[in-house]
This record gives sequence, structure tokens and C-alpha cells, in this order.
Amino acid sequence: MALLCISFMANAITLDDVQRSFASQPVVRAKFQQDRQISGMAQPLHSSGEVLIAKSKGLWWQQQHPFPMTLVLDDSHMVQIMGSQAPQIITADSNPQMFQFNHLLRALFQADRKVLDENFSSAFTDQGNGKWQLVLTPTTTPLDKLFSTITLEGDKYLNRIALNDLQGDFTEITFSDHRPNPPKLTHEEQQRFAF
Repeated sequence: MALLCISFMANAITLDDVQRSFASQPVVRAKFQQDRQISGMAQPLHSSGEVLIAKSKGLWWQQQHPFPMTLVLDDSHMVQIMGSQAPQIITADSNPQMFQFNHLLRALFQADRKVLDENFSSAFTDQGNGKWQLVLTPTTTPLDKLFSTITLEGDKYLNRIALNDLQGDFTEITFSDHRPNPPKLTHEEQQRFAF
């Protein structure tokens, strides 16, 4: 019995394991589905599209439905493009609060332990069969004024983010069709980060 317990404990997933796993993935492409339930609205808002997470470049988020919108986050810029409009570029100097959120968003996708520990208290659960859950409770402003909890769930990849905000709204983002190959950005993918 004791051997069984030791064996089980040796195989339990930790947050450090998740961070190592995510760090070993230089590029991940996936589809996303986002459902936002806004307090006072009967029907949730649905959106969907593609996401690209490149450790060396940042995050590229392309909403395809219900309308086209592209968001690019890197270390120094946040670029938003709505349809055929000119790109709107935000930097850390022009909007520090938005940029802090940008930095956090990238940290969530990469399970960046340092950034997460600086901004949240966390409860990590190994759910068995390689699955895990991380519940983050904000400890710093402005995050603690926006969210009650942020929950991440996954296995080898991040599969779900749930945002509970203090206004009573709830956002769920699910990811599917994860594609780590090719492990380097294609020429076309590199152009998505050129601003």
C-alpha cells in the first residue's frame, strides 16, 4: 500500500511540470471558442477563431466569427486590427495598465510561474490522467478589481481558461486542435508579428 502511494505521488503533476512542458513547446497553434455570459444578458456572446503562441515572438489571436479581429501581443506592443481598419498599436508607455494585462495574458498561456506568483495566489490540482487545474486569485491591482478568479485547465496543452469577473460576468475560452508542428514559425506566421 505504501509503495502504491509513493508511486502515485511520484507521478503527480505539479505546476512546475506544466511550466516545463509549456516551455518545451516553442510554437503552438490552436482553434479557440469563446463564450461570454454578461450579467443581465439572456444569451451568451460567442466568438471563435485561431490562436498562435510563439515563445520567441508572442501571441497572435485571430477572431474569425462573428466579425474579424486580430490581436498581436509581444514584449513591446499590443496591436489590434478590426476588419480592414488601420492597426491600433498600444505600447507600455501609452497604456501601462493595458500592457500589464497583455503581459499577464502571455504568462497565462505560457504558465509563467514567476509572473503568476507575483500577481495571484494559486491552487493547483492534479486531476489524474495527465489533466490539471490551476485556480488563480488576483492579489495585485488592477487585477483584483477586475477578476474574482481565473481558472486554467489542461494536459500537455492549455485547454480551457475561465474568467470570473467582479461584475458577475463569466468568460470561458476553450482550445482545440493543438498543433505544435512545425516547431518553428513559417514565413507567413512570422509576418503576423511584423509591426
